[in-house]
Amino acid sequence: MAEKKKLKVKIFDKEYSLLVENQEVAAELAEYVNRMMEETQEELPDQPKDTIAIIAALNIAYDLFVERNKFREFSIQATDKIKKIKLLLDESNFISSPS
Repeated sequence: MAEKKKLKVKIFDKEYSLLVENQEVAAELAEYVNRMMEETQEELPDQPKDTIAIIAALNIAYDLFVERNKFREFSIQATDKIKKIKLLLDESNFISSPS
C-alpha cells in the first residue's frame, strides 16, 4: 500500500489538508471541484455557499453518470463486435474444414 502524503488544497476560498496517495491526482480533483463550485456561483450568484456546493456536487455526479453510460455503451458495442468476429471465425472454420 502506498504511503499517504499531506496535501493542502484550496476549494472555494477555503483551505483543506488532505492525506492522499497521489498528490498530482488529488490536486487535479481539487481544481476540478473548485472550478465547478466557481462556475455554479457565477450561474447562481445570490445563493448561499451550501446551496452552491450541493448544485456543484449534482453537476459533478451528472458528469460521472454521463461518463459511466458512455463506458457501458462502449462495452456493449465491443462485446457485440467480439461476438460477431467469433461467429465469423466459426463460420470460416466450418466452411474451410474438409467434409
